Amino acid sequence: MNRIVASFDRRAPWNKGKLVGRKATLKLKDILSIRVRLQLSERRRDLALFHLALDSKLRACDLVKLRVRDIVDGGHIASRPGIAHRKVRRPVQFEMTEQTKEALMNWIQFANRKADDFLFPSRNSDSPHLSTRQYARVVRSWIRQIGLDASAYGTHTLRRTDAALIFRRTKTLRAAQLFLGHTKLENTARYLGFRIDDEHEMADQMEV
Repeated sequence: MNRIVASFDRRAPWNKGKLVGRKATLKLKDILSIRVRLQLSERRRDLALFHLALDSKLRACDLVKLRVRDIVDGGHIASRPGIAHRKVRRPVQFEMTEQTKEALMNWIQFANRKADDFLFPSRNSDSPHLSTRQYARVVRSWIRQIGLDASAYGTHTLRRTDAALIFRRTKTLRAAQLFLGHTKLENTARYLGFRIDDEHEMADQMEV
């Protein structure tokens, strides 16, 4: 009787030696430093990607699959585009700053992107658009260029940064929840590293 011996995949886990917890957000000085470096080096694609990632607060899987038509309306960059989030399966609107709109238009015109084209094409012929892995490598390169530890930051850094700034500015998680597209306030609190009790305490203090 033959005995079947099970084989096991002995490859190292993808997260071995990596920090996989909540990624740090960028400070305003960090945002400015990255922006200036991208502008000085005339990296139009990266500048457009950086600005759009901050303003849209999209997950990497949604951001890399954007097409030109998703953000362009009548030949102009839309001020409040509505982008469908794959995870929640519904569109979420966000506001784009003038800097973001300018960076996007410069990139679209420079790269001659058409309405049906992916906004950020891949330089790898096997993929029609930037992959999430490629995007992650780009983000790490930005972080390293300003002297920060790249292991503490990631693509979710760009998603969380503006939401955290909105929370600090408005003192309410509900504003951040709206822009992140979360269905539950508890998810937003956990995502940003705050407690619901903290918001209730701040609300009570503001009513006094």
